[in-house]
Amino acid sequence: MLFLAKIIAYQITHSLAILTDALESIVNVIAGFIGLYSLYVAGKPRDLDHPYGHGKAEFVSAAIEGGLIVAAGVMIVYETVLNFIAHKPIEQLDSGLWLIAATALLNFIAGSVCLRMGRKNNSLALTASGKHLQTDTYTTFGIIAGLLLMLFTKLYWFDSLIALGMSTIVIYNGYRIVRASLAGIMDEADIQLLKKFVRILNENRPPSWIDLHNLRVIKYGSLLHVDCHFTLPWYLNLKEAHKEIDLLTDLIKKEFGDAIELFIHTDPCLPESCPLCIKTDCPVRQHPFERKVEWTLENVLLNEKHRLQGEI
Repeated sequence: MLFLAKIIAYQITHSLAILTDALESIVNVIAGFIGLYSLYVAGKPRDLDHPYGHGKAEFVSAAIEGGLIVAAGVMIVYETVLNFIAHKPIEQLDSGLWLIAATALLNFIAGSVCLRMGRKNNSLALTASGKHLQTDTYTTFGIIAGLLLMLFTKLYWFDSLIALGMSTIVIYNGYRIVRASLAGIMDEADIQLLKKFVRILNENRPPSWIDLHNLRVIKYGSLLHVDCHFTLPWYLNLKEAHKEIDLLTDLIKKEFGDAIELFIHTDPCLPESCPLCIKTDCPVRQHPFERKVEWTLENVLLNEKHRLQGEI
């Protein structure tokens, strides 16, 4: 309906700026169907062929949507160049303005709903659609401002300038969506998420947790898959070690919810762990405690046990 309203506004006014808005709406319609299908696929349970689930489908959907947005921006540039060659006179700007303003309002509402649901469900597909719709709204507001300027000044050449400006914004936002989706497909580290993860562990770290290393977080749509190596006192039996793992798992799920699964590999402490071990009641300590090593983003990502500087 929004797309048809913009096409009608273009037919009434012959404004290239309004045509650019309509072209982007075509992308909205196509991307909406792609996003809907990706959510259906991502919601499927794990199976033998996809042991980690189908969440990566959302990244593919977002990449396609971002590509379509970039394509829409290029089409806008193309239409602008054609308009320079064969200029069409602009008519009935006041009527076109009312139609475009109504579409902008509805787009913003739809985008806000998508963003809220996307953040709530950690869904890249919904978040990408929400950002796309709100970007469409902002570009429409820019177009409205330009059309008002043309209406009062009669500077109709400004129409092509608006179209080129909007195409730049559209292409840039499409690039950002493609960039985020490729980062998810390639399992790029989410630094902000990792920092939050490390902070929570540091704030709730009991003495038995000697160190945590080789930490990795992979996103599968709304699911976060976390694996790490967890160093515990070597003399704990299986039941006691499992209890410590349960404490860590409960702590993380309390902060991040059930959309997270942890795979924890336990390591026994070694003699070089003694100088940094804060467990004061250790019955088998071989070296005196020297100082506590805080868990940081740098040392938890390394695939090696923590040790004091200079220790071998």
